[in-house]
Parts: sequence; structure tokens; C-alpha cells
Amino acid sequence: MVRTEANRNRWLIALSAIAIHLSIGSIYAYSVYQNPLRDELGWAISDVSLAFTVAIVFLALSAAFLGGFVENHGPRTSGLIAAGTFGLGIIGAGVSVQLESYAAFVLTFGVISGIGIGLGYITPISTLVQWFPDRRGMATGMAVMGFGAGALVTGPVANYVMETASIPVTFYGLGVAYFLLMAAGASYLKKPPVDWVPDGIDESELDTANNEKGVSVNTDLAELTGSEALRTPRFYLVWLVMFINISAGIMLLSVASPMTQVIAQVDAATAASVVGLIGIFNGGGRIFWATASDYIGRTSTYGVFFGLQIAAFLLMPQITHLWLFAGLLFLIISAYGGGFACLPAYLGDLFGTKELSAIHGYTLTAWGAAGVAGPMLISEIVERTGSYVMAFYIITGALVVGLTAVGVLYYRIEDVRESSPRADPQAT
Repeated sequence: MVRTEANRNRWLIALSAIAIHLSIGSIYAYSVYQNPLRDELGWAISDVSLAFTVAIVFLALSAAFLGGFVENHGPRTSGLIAAGTFGLGIIGAGVSVQLESYAAFVLTFGVISGIGIGLGYITPISTLVQWFPDRRGMATGMAVMGFGAGALVTGPVANYVMETASIPVTFYGLGVAYFLLMAAGASYLKKPPVDWVPDGIDESELDTANNEKGVSVNTDLAELTGSEALRTPRFYLVWLVMFINISAGIMLLSVASPMTQVIAQVDAATAASVVGLIGIFNGGGRIFWATASDYIGRTSTYGVFFGLQIAAFLLMPQITHLWLFAGLLFLIISAYGGGFACLPAYLGDLFGTKELSAIHGYTLTAWGAAGVAGPMLISEIVERTGSYVMAFYIITGALVVGLTAVGVLYYRIEDVRESSPRADPQAT
């Protein structure tokens, strides 16, 4: 087979993906706006929080329904639309604050920017997987690490600008910056040539004959379209695994500060320092676990996630030492981030890369569901019992279900591989 010359530098493709995800990952810094919006406009914290919830819901919906658009129109077009939508939503949020219109704020920050986040999230993933068939986990981990680290950049910047200027100016400046960074990244994105093979890899490890949209790994279990993937049991097993893993992590993220104060018996300032470190483990866990999954396998990696979290959730209610408690919290958050980072590569392993953006988008509906279920579960339990303990035990039970689902996935995958690779793919 004759090697086709690459039309892009794949490491710059990865950097472009990071630029997009770093921008949209700023959604995780939303808490910095809550008190200023309450103090300046008199909006209740619950009302301010609703805009964040709406953004997460529209993130999941747009990821689910626009995956086919990404595949049909390409990553450059999709990325530019995501840049325009997200930037417009953030700038619109500034206008809404200036007009003191809560409804407009929910529409702009919640709906419009939420759509931009969802489209921006899935846009570079399929392209990355095809540029890095030899390092799928590491490549997607780098991009998704950018999403997890977005708050580390936006948080202090937004806080500084709000203190020195105003809330509207903060949204205006950030909206323009996000648009420029995302547009620059999107402009470089492009699928690799169909018969391109990265240097240093054995062509026998790849399969270009069955994938008209780019290079893929010949050990993928199947090469399915989005609609075909939805008809397989393994899609719903992966969805369940993601829903439980995300619910566990986002439940803790929603109450990290008050929970640390109660269980570790520390003051608010100390708990805030712990919360400040969460972003490091959220982002770092994404690249660490995704890279590790290239070596130990994606199914095994998810099994490790659930095993570690089951132990951590059982131990946390019993631990009052601050940094032992924080260490378990960081471990869970690293698995939360790692679950996102490993997902695109795992979907490529199971369903191929033909319509990976669409399949990835469908799976991310688990994020939207977990974003509602996790925080609601723990808040309801704490209100009823006055304690976090019961929530830990309930989520431990859910994690056991998740570990069981990983086991079922493992055996189904092994059965089909042993019987006939890529034979009867919808049976698994």
C-alpha cells in the first residue's frame, strides 16, 4: 500500500481540538457568576443555577441531534458554527445582564451557548480518532482534558474582570475571546485522506477499505452508522456505564464545598481550597486515564473506574481527616473526567469511525440525564436525612450496577471476537 501524504499536521489538529474544548469548558467556571449576579441584579441563586442546568441540557440535546450534521458537513464547518453560536450566547448573556432580563439570560447563556457547547464538544472528536488510530485514547484525552481545564483559565479571568470592570464587560470580552479561539481551531480541522497512514505504524493494523471517511483500526468490533449502533445492546450498556459514572462525579461536584465542610469538619475557606484543586484532577485524570486505556484496554479502564469508586464511596463517610477525604474525592473526580476522555475512543473500538460523531452525540445524552439526576439525588437525600451518608451508599449500589454492566460488555465483546471478528455486529 502506498502511503498518502498527510494534508495536515496531526499534532496541530490535536491543538486545534484543545482550543475548542478549552473555550467551551469554561461552562465549569459558571459558579463565579452566581454571587455577582445575585448581588447586582437580585436574582435568586436557584434562578441563576437554572441557566447552568439549561445549558447542560441543551449541550446534551445538540450533541445528540447534531452528530449527523458534523459527519455530513465536516469538522471545519461545524466548528465555525459552534464558535459563532457559543460566542454569540456568551455575548448575549452580557447584553441580558445589561438589560437586567433574566429570561434573555437563560435564552442566551442557557440555550444558545448550550447548543454551541454541544456542537463544539463533538466536532473534533471523530477527526482526532482518525488522525490518531495508533493513540486514540491519548488524542481524545488531550482534547477532553481541555474541556476539563477550561474552568481553570476562565475562573480567575472572569473574577478579575468582574471586580475591575463589570459583569457585562466580562461576558463581552470572554465571548469575543472564545469565538476567536474556537474559530482559529476550527479553521485547521480536516479529516485525513482515506488511505493515509501515520508514520511508524504497521499498515496491517489498519483498515481503510471499509471506511470511506478515513483511516480506522481493523480490530474495531464493527463499522456501523449511528442508526445501526442504536440497534445494538452494547450501545445501551455503554450509555448506562456513562450515566452512572457521570452521576457519581457530578453529584460530588455539586456539593463539594459543603460536603467537605461537614464530613472533614473544616471551615469554608479550607473547603474552597479543596474545591480549587478539583479542576486539576478533573483535567489531569482525562489525559492520564485516556492514555492508560491505550495500553490496558478501554473496557478494563472502565472496570478500574468502578472498582476504585466503589471503594472510595464506601470509605468517604468514615473519614474525617481532610486530605485523606480530599484524596478520595480527587480519585472519584479523576474517574469522572477519565470516563469522558475514554468514551470517544471506546465508541470507535465498538462501532468504528464511520459515524463516530453521531454515535458520540447519542451517548452524551447520558451526560444531560446525569446532570439532572446526580445533583437532585444528593440534594433530596440531604434534605430528608440531614446527612450525606445515605447518598454515598446509594451511589455505591449504582456503581455496582455499573461494574456489572462493564462485565457484561467485556464478555459480549470477547464472544463476538472469538466467533468471528466483525461478524453479526448488531448481536453485541
